[in-house]
Amino acid sequence: MNPYSVLVKPLLSEKSNDARELDNKYSFKVDLKATKADVRKAVEKLFDVKVTSVQTLVTRGKIKRRGNQVGHLSNTKKAIVTLVEGAKIGLFDAL
Repeated sequence: MNPYSVLVKPLLSEKSNDARELDNKYSFKVDLKATKADVRKAVEKLFDVKVTSVQTLVTRGKIKRRGNQVGHLSNTKKAIVTLVEGAKIGLFDAL
């Protein structure tokens, strides 16, 4: 896969900020078809860092109702990337 299409956006929350500061773990929303190897290659190429491990999880879309209308949110995939000790991604520091 193209590295630019693998990573959709960075995830910023209190939990992800704590993991980034304490454990050097960065969270991204990724394409549903992306594998762990794709995510590793994309992060290493785009941010010029060394990746130790990649964990992925798929969040299933919820069913939402509004009156008689029933809708379904789409599935999303997240990746938690652990970097080598001392490595940082400047994108997260700027935010």
